[in-house]
Amino acid sequence: MTTDDPAVAPTDDLADVAVRAVEAGGAYLADRFADGATDAEYTDQDVKTAADREAERRVLSVVDEAYPHHAVSTEERGDRPGTAYRWVIDPLDGTNNFAAGIPTFGVAVTVCERGDDDGGDSAADGAGGERPVATAVSVPVCDDVYVATRGGGVRYNGRPVAVTDGDDRPLSAGTVGMVVGQPVLAGGRPRREWDAVTDAVEGVCKRAIQTWAPVVYWSLFARGKLDGFVCYYPDEREQVAGELLARGAGAAERSEGPLTVFGADESVREGLWMATRDALAD
Repeated sequence: MTTDDPAVAPTDDLADVAVRAVEAGGAYLADRFADGATDAEYTDQDVKTAADREAERRVLSVVDEAYPHHAVSTEERGDRPGTAYRWVIDPLDGTNNFAAGIPTFGVAVTVCERGDDDGGDSAADGAGGERPVATAVSVPVCDDVYVATRGGGVRYNGRPVAVTDGDDRPLSAGTVGMVVGQPVLAGGRPRREWDAVTDAVEGVCKRAIQTWAPVVYWSLFARGKLDGFVCYYPDEREQVAGELLARGAGAAERSEGPLTVFGADESVREGLWMATRDALAD
């Protein structure tokens, strides 16, 4: 059923469409993963599969049916102009894992409200001052679905969750997710800086996970399974989803330029912030 295109859509309606979209893509990916048909195409820095394209088609069909006039940003088809909102779609986050037979991958759909630039500098703030309003993540092999809304918290398989739901651990005993974007993968100075940041984070926590499926680990962070997150030049497609999950789950954060740090509490955040900033200063 097509939804009218009001200037402001109800957040719950947007979130419901996002959930249905990731479930459509996730159900397809779960079937493809189970039968082992990945059809992967490898390059030096990336891998693409036929599943990326088909999962994206299924996600888009749900979004387009509900909001045909909204803008869309997709991994395979690129950007489509539109009004009121922009949907940021990652149909298969963790393609390398999917192609290798590792069950750590997800589908993420985030809808951003379009507006005037308000000076935000977070990596999750889109062009023109866009703000994420609702996001949904499916982790197909686990049959897990997460949904977060701005100001409305995070739900995991229907129940509210928070970053404090895990054990109360100091940073020295904690697990930290780490994610980078294309500038780091391309090498040069960003890569050297990231290497220094990695050494610093590994020196202050028990375990640092450099993930190839960021939305999966953002989701785990949102329900207290990880203790912190460090991002450097992150890619928008995963970051808009991840930051809304983290904020909705009550994480503490700091951000400056390409660096963003989250902690399950202020102590973890400050420990990560000091370590990463010192590493970059050196």
